[in-house]
Amino acid sequence: MAAGIGRRQFISALGGATVGWPLAAYAQQSDRIRRIGWLVGLRESDPEARRRTAAFVQELERLGWTRGGNIQIDYRWLSDSVERNETYAQELVALTPDVLVASSTPAIKALRQKAGSAVPIVFAIVTDPASSGLVASLASPGGNTTGFTNFEFSMGSKWLEELKAAAPLVTKVALIYNPKTTPYASYLKSIETSAPSLGVELIARGVADATQIVPVIATTGAAVNGGLIVFPDLFTSANNELIIAAAAQNRVPAIYPYRYFAANGGLMSYGVDTAEEFRRAAGYVNRILRGANPNALPVQAPNKFERVVNLKTAKALGLTIPQTLLATADEVIE
Repeated sequence: MAAGIGRRQFISALGGATVGWPLAAYAQQSDRIRRIGWLVGLRESDPEARRRTAAFVQELERLGWTRGGNIQIDYRWLSDSVERNETYAQELVALTPDVLVASSTPAIKALRQKAGSAVPIVFAIVTDPASSGLVASLASPGGNTTGFTNFEFSMGSKWLEELKAAAPLVTKVALIYNPKTTPYASYLKSIETSAPSLGVELIARGVADATQIVPVIATTGAAVNGGLIVFPDLFTSANNELIIAAAAQNRVPAIYPYRYFAANGGLMSYGVDTAEEFRRAAGYVNRILRGANPNALPVQAPNKFERVVNLKTAKALGLTIPQTLLATADEVIE
């Protein structure tokens, strides 16, 4: 795991108390198959989707749950459309799941709208669940929803530092984010704080439509010593291939929030280990299936970050990645 911001103190999980939880029927019953609904915003064929699913299922199996045995998982995949999320949520709720698993704020809101308080929801890779109204607070979520966040907002300055370390000549950095989601402003503040000391001019680029991506990156590439930071969001994840291709075509050094961006050809990434987050989510699902009260399970911060560097992309951009950066990378793609 990368050093520095990669280690975060996180809230220790509380006991699996069931006092006050109206769904006592969720206690372990050996005579029936338990059902898990899955609404995660990636294509089913995406290697990252398989990575998350494998981590989740492996941990469930370690905890005594096996597909084809005592659990069934019903999957719904990629959608950055509110309407489609609502359709998928309705389909999953109609299957009468014991627990729902989701990985984006729109997906969770759709599930809550369709399921109400009747079904526990465990989330992973959600940026700001308290401000988004998904939980009352991180320590005491309240209601039927809990899970794992993906970043602290100070990560913004870390991305800028990492980009400068990989591409020292960068002096103008475009920031691609979805203006329709609230967390981007806090990331932006973090980056603005560190930009002057790094000699970087920031250019905020709110992008909420895929047709805007290529023009924004082309403008960045036309600037002298331009660079790019891509914020975490369902929109940028869904369009990761388009963003990576545009950065390559316009020869723009870029840093991304998740490993799969670098694995798909992006220069580098620094962010939460997404497979680890789904492994931890499986632990919460296990506890709920065995009778734990979701509102007694605190929302936890990430405990494992990873840095990934794509040397093939660096070479194409004419960059020499410092050995100090490579030495602390969790993965180097050649």
